[in-house]
Amino acid sequence: MSPAYDPDDLADAQLVAEILGLSQRSAVAVYRARYTDFPDPVIDLGKGRPMLWLRTDVEAWRRQRP
Repeated sequence: MSPAYDPDDLADAQLVAEILGLSQRSAVAVYRARYTDFPDPVIDLGKGRPMLWLRTDVEAWRRQRP
């Protein structure tokens, strides 16, 4: 059984971009390819469908960056 997540703890690509200070959500894909330690989405519905990250994972990753 998959873990349950509080919807308020989830971030889509748009929110991830905002957390990282990126101007476009499409830049999240660039970060995923560039940084091997970038957090994996906790929900990935497949190609062309939404991905969701834990907000706390993204925020923690951002704090570790210079």
